[in-house]
Amino acid sequence: MASINTNYGAMVAAQSFAATSRELDKVQNRVTTGLKIASAKDNGAVWAIANTQKANAKALDATVNNLLRNQSISDVRLAAGESMMAALTEMKALAAAIESGGGAAYQADYTALATEVANARTAGVFDGSAAMSAAATALNAAASATAANVQTVINEYSAILQTEGTNAKSYERQLAFTQKLQDALEAGAGNLVDADLAKESARLTALQTKQQLGVQALSIANNSSSALLGLFR
Repeated sequence: MASINTNYGAMVAAQSFAATSRELDKVQNRVTTGLKIASAKDNGAVWAIANTQKANAKALDATVNNLLRNQSISDVRLAAGESMMAALTEMKALAAAIESGGGAAYQADYTALATEVANARTAGVFDGSAAMSAAATALNAAASATAANVQTVINEYSAILQTEGTNAKSYERQLAFTQKLQDALEAGAGNLVDADLAKESARLTALQTKQQLGVQALSIANNSSSALLGLFR
C-alpha cells in the first residue's frame, strides 16, 4: 500500500543499496590487496593461523643461512683437498725415486709440491672456518721424503675428505628439505588468506551492476510519493 507518511519501498531499496555497497567495498579491498583476510577483523582465527605459519617460515631463514655457510665451507675444503691429493700423489712417486737414489732434482720437486700442499691447506678456509688438520709430518724435510710417510698423509687426508664429502651431501639434503618446508609453510598461509582474484574480479563486476540497479530502484521508490500525489490533481 502506498503511503505519503512512510515510503516503505524507498526504505527497502535504501537498505538493499547499503548492503550492496558494503559488500562492494569488501570485494574492492580484496582485489586491491590480493587478500581475502587482510586483518583479524576479517576472520580472527584464520588470520592468527596464517600469521603463525608465516612466522615459522621466516624463522627458517636462519637455518637456511647456516646450512648455506656450512655448505660453502665444505665446498672450499673439498676444492683445496682435491689439489692437495693431486700433489701428494706426485710426491709419493718422487719419494719413491728419492729412496731409490734419485738426485737433488727429485728432492727440489718434492719440496715444491710439499709447499703446494701446505698452501692449499691454508687456503681451504671460508668465512674464518678452521683449516683442515692432519698429521704434522714434515713432508718438506729431506728425511721424511719416503713413500711410506707420504702415504700416511694421503690416508689421513683421504679420511678427512671422505667425512667432508659426506657432510657436504648432508648439508645439501638438509638445505633442500628446509627450503621445501619454508615454501610449503608460506603456500599454506597464502591458501588461508589470499584472495582468488579471478572470482573476486567477476564478483566486483556483478556488484557494480547490482549497485547501479540499486540506484535506479531507489530513485523509482522515491518517486512513488510523487506518483501518489498525482492522483489528487
